[in-house]
Amino acid sequence: MSVDPADRAPSLQALLKRVRACTACVDGLPFGPRPLLQASASATILIVGQAPGSRSHQIGVPFADASGDRLREWMGLSHDDFYDDRRVAIVPMGFCYPGRLASGDAPPRKECTTLWRTELLAMLSDVRLTLLLGTYAQNHVLGRGASATRVRNFRNYLPDHFPLPHPSWRSRLWEERNPWFRQKVIPELRSVVRDCR
Repeated sequence: MSVDPADRAPSLQALLKRVRACTACVDGLPFGPRPLLQASASATILIVGQAPGSRSHQIGVPFADASGDRLREWMGLSHDDFYDDRRVAIVPMGFCYPGRLASGDAPPRKECTTLWRTELLAMLSDVRLTLLLGTYAQNHVLGRGASATRVRNFRNYLPDHFPLPHPSWRSRLWEERNPWFRQKVIPELRSVVRDCR
Protein backbone atom coordinates (compact mmCIF):
# COMPACT_ATOMS: atom_id res chain seq x y z
CA MET A 1 0.00 0.00 0.00
CA SER A 2 1.49 3.33 -1.01
CA VAL A 3 1.29 6.41 1.19
CA ASP A 4 0.25 9.74 -0.26
CA PRO A 5 3.19 12.20 -0.07
CA ALA A 6 0.82 14.76 1.46
CA ASP A 7 0.27 12.43 4.42
CA ARG A 8 4.04 12.20 5.03
CA ALA A 9 4.66 15.93 4.61
CA PRO A 10 3.73 17.14 8.13
CA SER A 11 6.08 14.69 9.85
CA LEU A 12 8.87 15.46 7.39
CA GLN A 13 8.38 19.20 7.88
CA ALA A 14 8.56 18.71 11.66
CA LEU A 15 11.74 16.68 11.28
CA LEU A 16 13.32 19.29 8.98
CA LYS A 17 12.51 21.95 11.56
CA ARG A 18 14.30 19.91 14.23
CA VAL A 19 17.29 19.28 11.95
CA ARG A 20 17.60 22.97 11.09
CA ALA A 21 17.60 23.81 14.80
CA CYS A 22 20.33 21.25 15.60
CA THR A 23 23.29 22.51 17.62
CA ALA A 24 24.99 19.15 18.32
CA CYS A 25 28.29 20.40 16.87
CA VAL A 26 28.17 23.96 18.19
CA ASP A 27 31.68 23.70 19.66
CA GLY A 28 33.26 22.04 16.63
CA LEU A 29 32.21 24.32 13.76
CA PRO A 30 34.21 27.43 12.79
CA PHE A 31 31.11 29.52 11.94
CA GLY A 32 28.68 27.73 14.24
CA PRO A 33 25.81 25.46 13.22
CA ARG A 34 23.63 26.28 10.22
CA PRO A 35 22.23 22.99 8.87
CA LEU A 36 21.54 23.26 5.14
CA LEU A 37 19.37 20.75 3.32
CA GLN A 38 16.18 20.61 1.30
CA ALA A 39 13.61 17.84 1.11
CA SER A 40 10.00 17.08 0.35
CA ALA A 41 8.09 13.81 0.59
CA SER A 42 7.48 13.97 -3.18
CA ALA A 43 11.16 14.37 -4.20
CA THR A 44 12.28 11.84 -6.82
CA ILE A 45 15.96 12.84 -6.99
CA LEU A 46 18.23 12.86 -3.94
CA ILE A 47 21.59 14.62 -3.97
CA VAL A 48 24.09 13.40 -1.38
CA GLY A 49 27.19 15.57 -1.24
CA GLN A 50 29.90 16.16 1.32
CA ALA A 51 28.85 19.25 3.32
CA PRO A 52 27.97 22.87 2.54
CA GLY A 53 30.82 25.16 1.58
CA SER A 54 31.58 28.46 3.30
CA ARG A 55 29.64 30.53 0.74
CA SER A 56 26.57 28.31 1.07
CA HIS A 57 26.85 28.65 4.85
CA GLN A 58 26.93 32.44 4.58
CA ILE A 59 23.94 32.59 2.22
CA GLY A 60 21.97 29.78 3.87
CA VAL A 61 21.32 27.85 0.66
CA PRO A 62 22.93 24.50 -0.32
CA PHE A 63 25.13 24.60 -3.43
CA ALA A 64 24.95 28.41 -3.62
CA ASP A 65 28.42 28.57 -5.14
CA ALA A 66 30.43 27.55 -8.20
CA SER A 67 30.10 23.85 -7.30
CA GLY A 68 26.32 24.27 -7.46
CA ASP A 69 26.59 25.93 -10.87
CA ARG A 70 28.72 23.03 -12.07
CA LEU A 71 26.36 20.41 -10.63
CA ARG A 72 23.29 22.06 -12.19
CA GLU A 73 25.08 22.15 -15.54
CA TRP A 74 26.03 18.47 -15.25
CA MET A 75 22.42 17.57 -14.42
CA GLY A 76 20.93 19.82 -17.09
CA LEU A 77 18.70 21.58 -14.54
CA SER A 78 17.82 25.23 -14.26
CA HIS A 79 18.31 27.06 -10.98
CA ASP A 80 14.56 26.93 -10.29
CA ASP A 81 14.25 23.21 -11.07
CA PHE A 82 17.26 22.38 -8.90
CA TYR A 83 15.79 24.23 -5.90
CA ASP A 84 12.30 22.78 -6.35
CA ASP A 85 12.20 20.61 -3.23
CA ARG A 86 9.10 18.83 -4.56
CA ARG A 87 11.43 17.15 -7.07
CA VAL A 88 14.99 17.44 -5.74
CA ALA A 89 16.10 16.65 -2.20
CA ILE A 90 19.55 17.71 -0.98
CA VAL A 91 20.71 15.76 2.07
CA PRO A 92 24.52 15.94 2.38
CA MET A 93 26.64 13.76 4.64
CA GLY A 94 27.19 16.77 6.90
CA PHE A 95 24.61 19.56 7.11
CA CYS A 96 26.91 22.37 8.33
CA TYR A 97 30.12 23.88 6.96
CA PRO A 98 32.89 21.85 8.68
CA GLY A 99 35.77 24.29 8.24
CA ARG A 100 39.03 23.93 6.34
CA LEU A 101 42.12 21.79 6.33
CA ALA A 102 45.34 22.50 4.42
CA SER A 103 44.07 20.42 1.47
CA GLY A 104 40.54 21.89 1.32
CA ASP A 105 37.33 21.65 3.30
CA ALA A 106 37.36 19.43 6.38
CA PRO A 107 35.45 16.13 6.25
CA PRO A 108 31.73 16.27 7.04
CA ARG A 109 30.86 15.90 10.71
CA LYS A 110 29.62 12.40 11.56
CA GLU A 111 26.95 13.59 13.98
CA CYS A 112 24.51 14.36 11.14
CA THR A 113 24.52 10.75 10.01
CA THR A 114 24.17 9.44 13.55
CA LEU A 115 21.41 11.84 14.59
CA TRP A 116 19.35 12.47 11.48
CA ARG A 117 20.18 10.60 8.29
CA THR A 118 18.22 7.35 8.75
CA GLU A 119 15.04 9.13 9.83
CA LEU A 120 15.24 11.66 6.98
CA LEU A 121 15.85 9.08 4.27
CA ALA A 122 12.99 6.91 5.53
CA MET A 123 10.63 9.80 4.75
CA LEU A 124 11.94 10.19 1.18
CA SER A 125 10.31 7.05 -0.16
CA ASP A 126 9.55 8.51 -3.62
CA VAL A 127 13.26 8.93 -4.45
CA ARG A 128 14.11 7.01 -7.61
CA LEU A 129 17.66 8.29 -8.18
CA THR A 130 20.40 9.19 -5.69
CA LEU A 131 23.40 11.18 -6.91
CA LEU A 132 26.48 10.36 -4.83
CA LEU A 133 28.89 13.29 -5.04
CA GLY A 134 32.46 12.47 -4.11
CA THR A 135 34.21 9.95 -1.93
CA TYR A 136 32.44 10.56 1.40
CA ALA A 137 28.95 10.00 -0.01
CA GLN A 138 30.02 7.07 -2.18
CA ASN A 139 31.87 5.30 0.62
CA HIS A 140 28.97 5.76 3.02
CA VAL A 141 26.39 4.30 0.62
CA LEU A 142 28.44 1.87 -1.50
CA GLY A 143 31.31 0.94 0.83
CA ARG A 144 34.96 1.87 0.37
CA GLY A 145 36.23 2.19 -3.17
CA ALA A 146 37.83 4.46 -5.75
CA SER A 147 35.55 7.34 -6.73
CA ALA A 148 36.95 7.74 -10.26
CA THR A 149 36.44 4.04 -10.97
CA ARG A 150 32.86 4.25 -9.75
CA VAL A 151 32.18 7.31 -11.89
CA ARG A 152 33.60 5.57 -14.97
CA ASN A 153 31.48 2.48 -14.20
CA PHE A 154 28.36 4.44 -13.21
CA ARG A 155 26.06 2.02 -15.06
CA ASN A 156 26.89 -0.66 -12.49
CA TYR A 157 25.02 1.40 -9.87
CA LEU A 158 21.93 2.34 -11.86
CA PRO A 159 18.98 2.63 -11.60
CA ASP A 160 19.22 3.61 -7.91
CA HIS A 161 22.57 5.40 -7.61
CA PHE A 162 24.70 7.58 -9.85
CA PRO A 163 28.25 8.19 -8.53
CA LEU A 164 29.80 11.51 -9.57
CA PRO A 165 32.93 13.45 -8.63
CA HIS A 166 32.37 16.24 -6.16
CA PRO A 167 31.64 19.33 -8.32
CA SER A 168 34.24 21.52 -6.59
CA TRP A 169 36.69 23.67 -8.56
CA ARG A 170 39.06 20.69 -8.61
CA SER A 171 36.60 18.73 -10.75
CA ARG A 172 37.21 21.12 -13.64
CA LEU A 173 40.85 20.02 -13.74
CA TRP A 174 39.77 16.39 -13.29
CA GLU A 175 37.36 16.75 -16.26
CA GLU A 176 40.19 18.03 -18.44
CA ARG A 177 42.26 14.93 -17.64
CA ASN A 178 39.27 12.60 -18.10
CA PRO A 179 37.40 13.65 -21.27
CA TRP A 180 35.27 10.48 -21.11
CA PHE A 181 33.35 12.10 -18.23
CA ARG A 182 31.88 14.86 -20.39
CA GLN A 183 31.55 12.62 -23.45
CA LYS A 184 29.84 9.62 -21.82
CA VAL A 185 28.79 10.28 -18.24
CA ILE A 186 27.18 13.73 -18.50
CA PRO A 187 24.78 12.85 -21.36
CA GLU A 188 23.66 9.74 -19.49
CA LEU A 189 23.26 11.69 -16.25
CA ARG A 190 21.04 14.27 -17.97
CA SER A 191 18.93 11.53 -19.50
CA VAL A 192 18.43 9.75 -16.17
CA VAL A 193 17.62 13.02 -14.41
CA ARG A 194 15.02 13.87 -17.10
CA ASP A 195 13.41 10.46 -16.64
CA CYS A 196 13.11 10.98 -12.87
CA ARG A 197 11.45 14.40 -12.98
